[in-house]
Amino acid sequence: MSLSRKIGDLTEEIYEKVLLEQIKKDGNIPYHVGIITDGNRRYASSHGMDSNLGHVKGKEKLEEVLEWCMEIGTRVVTVYAFSTENFKRDNDEVRFLFTLISNSLLNLISDERVLKNKIRVKIIGSIDTLPKFLQDSIRKVEDATKDYDGYKLNIAVAYGGREEIIEAIRKIAEEYKSGKIEMKDISEENFRKYLYDGTIPDPDLILRTSGEERVSNFLLWQGAYSELYFSDVFWPELRKLDFLRAVRSYQTRKRRFGT
Repeated sequence: MSLSRKIGDLTEEIYEKVLLEQIKKDGNIPYHVGIITDGNRRYASSHGMDSNLGHVKGKEKLEEVLEWCMEIGTRVVTVYAFSTENFKRDNDEVRFLFTLISNSLLNLISDERVLKNKIRVKIIGSIDTLPKFLQDSIRKVEDATKDYDGYKLNIAVAYGGREEIIEAIRKIAEEYKSGKIEMKDISEENFRKYLYDGTIPDPDLILRTSGEERVSNFLLWQGAYSELYFSDVFWPELRKLDFLRAVRSYQTRKRRFGT
């Protein structure tokens, strides 16, 4: 390793420590962080890799980022793993992604970090559109972690924010038609319980990688007043320094919630 590289790494390490100290001293930690993990395929292409290897690298990066979140005290993380639009991708890539997600979920059941930190895993999305083997894996990991109350990991699979809202409206319409609820019962507060998971708080911060500056149908209802942060790096290349910068940026903002 060259001297300049060593100096660069040391400088980055020092900067990380300074940011981490500032974040913890500030105390305004985002309780819920939403993550749009964008750029796996472009990362693979830029490194001459098969696109599937980019997804594997992305999965490994998520494991790192979850540890960073727990280190600063974030209790809930919702990650965008597979959107409804992703069904339009090449069939071989979709099958690979479903297998990767399935194996990753099953591994979580015996993962020491999940057990030690009591991480409850919940999958949100149109689960019935997924292949049976993946639905089985989802059921197993949710059952295995349902009583954990340390942290919560929500994984959005076959997820679309518009679809979530439409499905909620359908459920409300059915209950209204059957007489279970009245028109006066429909409120912003009650609407939440018809979402895929009505128990999670709105995300304080939504982080997206790869330089794209849009939310792409992610948590449209829940993210109405979330702070947004866009990083230029591809998801597998996200450094701890990049993550800490996002959190520090969140801390320096004045949240007005539309007022």
